Amino acid sequence: MLQRQAREELGKIERTAVTLREKVLEALRSAIMSFRFLPGDRLIERDLCDMLGVSRTSVREALRHLESEGLVEYLDGKGPRVAVITMEQAREIYELRCALEGLVAQLFTVRASDEQMLDLEYSLKKLHSRLSSGDINTIIQAVSDFYDVLFTGCGNATACSVLRQLQARISFLRATSVSQNDRYKDSGAEMSAIFDAIQSRDADAAHKASVEHVQKAAAVALKVMAEQSGIDPASIEPIYAAK
Repeated sequence: MLQRQAREELGKIERTAVTLREKVLEALRSAIMSFRFLPGDRLIERDLCDMLGVSRTSVREALRHLESEGLVEYLDGKGPRVAVITMEQAREIYELRCALEGLVAQLFTVRASDEQMLDLEYSLKKLHSRLSSGDINTIIQAVSDFYDVLFTGCGNATACSVLRQLQARISFLRATSVSQNDRYKDSGAEMSAIFDAIQSRDADAAHKASVEHVQKAAAVALKVMAEQSGIDPASIEPIYAAK
């Protein structure tokens, strides 16, 4: 089950060179990703203003941006709340990830330059250093950095654009799975397997490793979602992935 984290640690926003809007946006996004606010929680502007020490305008702009990312939703007459991703929506996202991330890994394997390969190796090392911290936000950012390198070197802007449009919801589901027990350790090993296949320039192995990583992450996240919904986890079908 998802465990709610303390909201008091949000912290007041300081005004520096980075725009206030960006800071408020990042603070609220981080609060959602780290489960200070759980799916379905109402996001009351007045309370958020007090927590962050900013104006209602800044909070309202950030909430609208998070709505565009799929992390916040507005209900008629009830205001904003943390978006609820249904199991069906989650399954669709994972199936899409299997198809597109498997393709991205394949394309990167055959198209990436030696310099991009070194960038991927560096991002993997950074990921492993972050995994040991156990901090969900830093882990999710490191994983995103790893995929950013893949996106840059795969040479298929359309596939990457689709994945980037879903990035916030992918990251939330990723946080849901990584936060469970020692899943982050398994995730690190799976990411290493993807890199090893890519480094060997074995496109088929890279595709296989990428798909297996998504399927294993999906199994964990969907189990959590099923338990929260009172559904028997044993009834969940594995995520389909085309061969």
